[in-house]
Amino acid sequence: MMTEHKVKWACDYCTYENWPSTIKCTMCHAQRSRGPIITEEPYMSSRPEPDLSLEWDSSRTESGSSLLICPDSSARPRVRSTSMAEIANKWSCHMCTYLNWPRAIRCTQCLCQRPRTSSPTEVPQTSGSNAGSHSVLQSQVDPCEEYNDRNRLNTRQQYWTCTACTYQNWPKTTKCGVCDHPKPNKQEAIELAESEEPSPMINEQDWTRWRTLASGGQGLRRSPPMANSEVSTKMDFQRIELAAGAVSSKEEQEVNFKKLKQIKNRMKKMDWLFLSACAGVVEGDLAAIEAYKSSGGDIARQLTADEVQLLSRSSAFDVGFTLVHLALRFHRQDMLAILLTEVSQQAPKCIPSMVCPELTEQIRREIAASLHQRKGDFACYFLADLVTFTLPADIEDLPPAVQEKLFDEVLDRDVQKELEEESPIINWSLELGTRLDSRLYALWNRTAGDCLLDSVLQATWGIYDKDSVLRKTLHDSLHDCSHWFYSRWKEWESWYSQSFGLHFSLREQQWQDDWAFILSLASQPGASLEQTHIFVLAHILRRPIIVYGVKYYKSFRGDTLDYTRFQGVYLPLLWEQSFCWKSPIALGYTRGHFSALVAMENDGYDNRGAGANLNTDDDVTVTFFPLVDSERKLLHVHFLSAQEMGNEEQQEKLLREWLDCCVTEGGMLAAMQKSSRHRNHPLVTQMVEKWLDRYRQIRPCASLSDGEEEEDEDE
Repeated sequence: MMTEHKVKWACDYCTYENWPSTIKCTMCHAQRSRGPIITEEPYMSSRPEPDLSLEWDSSRTESGSSLLICPDSSARPRVRSTSMAEIANKWSCHMCTYLNWPRAIRCTQCLCQRPRTSSPTEVPQTSGSNAGSHSVLQSQVDPCEEYNDRNRLNTRQQYWTCTACTYQNWPKTTKCGVCDHPKPNKQEAIELAESEEPSPMINEQDWTRWRTLASGGQGLRRSPPMANSEVSTKMDFQRIELAAGAVSSKEEQEVNFKKLKQIKNRMKKMDWLFLSACAGVVEGDLAAIEAYKSSGGDIARQLTADEVQLLSRSSAFDVGFTLVHLALRFHRQDMLAILLTEVSQQAPKCIPSMVCPELTEQIRREIAASLHQRKGDFACYFLADLVTFTLPADIEDLPPAVQEKLFDEVLDRDVQKELEEESPIINWSLELGTRLDSRLYALWNRTAGDCLLDSVLQATWGIYDKDSVLRKTLHDSLHDCSHWFYSRWKEWESWYSQSFGLHFSLREQQWQDDWAFILSLASQPGASLEQTHIFVLAHILRRPIIVYGVKYYKSFRGDTLDYTRFQGVYLPLLWEQSFCWKSPIALGYTRGHFSALVAMENDGYDNRGAGANLNTDDDVTVTFFPLVDSERKLLHVHFLSAQEMGNEEQQEKLLREWLDCCVTEGGMLAAMQKSSRHRNHPLVTQMVEKWLDRYRQIRPCASLSDGEEEEDEDE
């Protein structure tokens, strides 16, 4: 055992002395330096133990009495003469077992206090030693550790600490790289260095890496390599502590250090992902939430007391909170769309725009060319073409198994189920859904902040807003016609609040700040949009938009979290009625996510009737959208002025002016959406045909054809 202490190798990064059999540092996992070459087995019991009183000599290594270490003029000695006695004088840390110098009052690695059993300057007595030998050993200094102490001192003096944000900057910089605070003078630097002490919760290396990530990668400082599992775990905890603003006094850190260490030791990978997702909600980082959800994490998981203590920010995190509660607290609408919308993994999605990328690009160029800006006071952008997307009637000619596969790949089954079964919002009328063939289907789209724009283009042209053309048009229209939309928005918000008994008045500056926030959302790709943006989109399309949506945000346990305000009718009220089309589009809203609601082409129009003269030919598909909910209450009309607001009869009259309305035989008020496949845009028709050909070529399995093929073979 004496020889093992003698041949320990010191890490080049953290100076920790490791056993000779290790190839990586036990503390920092840095690779062992390849300078010294050990040619003999360190644990050979046949070797006689060397005399500890002798100095290291290269001639003795040749005789085989010690390890053979090749001398190198550039490498400092790794074997010292009085190593055993020096190590015997060191004290072992009770937390990390690191051997510290007798004069150290804290552990060099974990900053834990030295046990109070002896004085920091006392030398512990060991068996087989006398007082005379102790005086000699205590006076001798290990050259390796002396170099290590000097290197630590020089490394610490390389950077200067900012007095404003405590960021450690390179010595040549004159301003802080984070906050641009000027470099302190020598006197301030000395005072800061004396008062500065590393935190046991966040070390210098973690702080440097965090600052590097926050500054976009500038001023990158290298750290010793670590194993992948160690890196991911360390980065997760570093992210949680720093993002949550874990700041406490020195005394509190010392008291809670041991408990926090025990909590961290019990944490598993899924626990780290959950805490990282909680911190991601505070920061607005969608990647952390998607990583937790994709790993199979439970969205309804609640924060425990230990996890709240680990996050160390009581103002943001409370015991029992879920990710949904945090998203509501910090108004993360885009995150609610991800948290409250389950993504079905049963079948890969395949929509027409994915099958035909060339045609999709041509359609996007056609949309950009169709956008124009109206001259005059109300300089809003508008689309010159009227296009409506419907599912082709040829789907019904496909075998049942192929039809099921098609619907799995093009529809959002979760949205369809929620709108139909969990709360009767669409397809609740048998008269409209069965006899009038007006069943609505929820198309699948991206679960991101662009879902509203995607669903609008899907309901019209059948594609996504991938190039953000519609978002840019939305922002330009809001900016150029800001005073028109601002007055409508302000008046509507005041009336809406008073309708709930909330009587308040805001300063004009507060109204302006809220309006500036709405304008900023329109210009940010991926940002979630609000009711005002739907109102502007109705003017861009020059046609009404009907939103069928849930009334409340609910968790997966069914608890009501918040009230939604999207359901209703959005009319292009700022245009002249003669300038707009009366054929609406329908959108579905579920838990922070928008989906396009489209119908399927149907035949036999002469056999249908709704108690009104439709005046249609055989080439036109008419879809009936109910203007009442399942309780037969009229849908709200958003952004009405004081002159337009009134009772239900007045609102119904307004709907009849802006929409093609009729009353069914069952006495239901419905709006008619008229579309024609042959009169539709040729590029959209061609895209749908190519997409449908993909399913026409699929041969159904014989077991799924109800035994018809087997009966034919028997005959």
